[in-house]
Amino acid sequence: MHPTYQSTLDYMYNRLPMFTRIGAAAYKKDLHNTVELLAALGQPQQSLKCIHVAGTNGKGSTSHMLAAIFQACGYRVGLYTSPHLHDFRERIKTTGNAGEVELQMIPQATVVEFVEQIKPSIEAIEPSFFELTVAMAFHFFAHQNLDIAIIETGLGGRLDSTNVITPLLSIITNIGWDHMNLLGNTLPEIAAEKAGIIKPLVPVVVGEAIPETKPVFEQKAAKEQAPLHWAQDNLSVVGTQASPQGLRVVYINDQNQTTGWDTDLAGLYQQHNLRTVLTAVNLLQKMGFDLPEHQVRRGLSHVKAITNLMGRWQVLRQHPSVVLDVAHNVNGITQVLAQIAQMAPESVHLVMGMVKDKDIAEVLALLPKHFQYYFTQAQLPRALPAEQLLEAAKQVGLQGASFNHVNDAVALALQNAGKNDLVVVCGSVFVVAEVDMTLVKA
Repeated sequence: MHPTYQSTLDYMYNRLPMFTRIGAAAYKKDLHNTVELLAALGQPQQSLKCIHVAGTNGKGSTSHMLAAIFQACGYRVGLYTSPHLHDFRERIKTTGNAGEVELQMIPQATVVEFVEQIKPSIEAIEPSFFELTVAMAFHFFAHQNLDIAIIETGLGGRLDSTNVITPLLSIITNIGWDHMNLLGNTLPEIAAEKAGIIKPLVPVVVGEAIPETKPVFEQKAAKEQAPLHWAQDNLSVVGTQASPQGLRVVYINDQNQTTGWDTDLAGLYQQHNLRTVLTAVNLLQKMGFDLPEHQVRRGLSHVKAITNLMGRWQVLRQHPSVVLDVAHNVNGITQVLAQIAQMAPESVHLVMGMVKDKDIAEVLALLPKHFQYYFTQAQLPRALPAEQLLEAAKQVGLQGASFNHVNDAVALALQNAGKNDLVVVCGSVFVVAEVDMTLVKA
């Protein structure tokens, strides 16, 4: 029987260890499998011009912004990100046919053909789900006549499966607490893992650094003779204005010039990612990429339309406002709370689910006592049971109820919300992915 797209996905999900489903057991602590898979495919990554993006938070938004800019400037673009929200193919996108504005997902037939072709190697090498997906992306991109491929790391950097490329530019957005069980228990240790993407002589942009992590990047860049650029030194934020439609940020540069920029990504935290992207664009222009300012602006103001990025302060409706955000760690939740505070809704209904290997206590300690909480769980083995999350929340004085299904929690939050209230769904990519959009639409 000829394999279908669905049977191919079933094979991948069931045959290969998948981090999003089972957590740390799927994490391979070296590049051996990826190197072997790519060798079997004829080293497709070597033909690609790449930008490599790592960081605790913001690497997905940064990657999508860059892809939108290159697309708006007429380049053929590949975009590799993870995890996906609704369809596996969201991870691998490229410029479509001439005249198409939106990046296109890898065709279903291509996924099927690739897995069939490489099955002997899968059986021999036993890669993880992520390792196979990285190989698929590089193989597909190598046949698409791309001008540039933007590659987001999965976990960390040094031992991440994507770290087999020699990019034109490396980008590290920021360092925060996440995946400590795999990356280290101090910020310098985590920074050292992310700094693993810094390559000899390849320029690197670091979005944000703090006193504990700055020396890590300086030492690694010096060792590799990689020119180091600090986005936070290059551009300072002097004003932000957020609306449901997007964000306007005014920066002052190191020459004391002020400029305003607009993006259709509405999260206040995008001011940091935008600054990183603008610093990268400046370097890419110096490398010879034709990125005219008016096209860069067009790309930034149409990121969602071009790349279909979802789940980043995604405003689904108003009165009451409903927002989806994939924030799931201390840094991410802190940013979400800052945006809620700026909006000043009458009441906040927070639908939250998390996975087992996150630092739940640290996140719960941040949450305000006066919000109404709806604790839930995604339908995957790695999800923390809603009851356990509720119990942990009670320990820090939060009030709420637990729901085994995300949409039961969302439905009750909507029922309880007044027209000047705010409903936020966050805590895990997988919780956001399970929200039934028809339930939410006004």
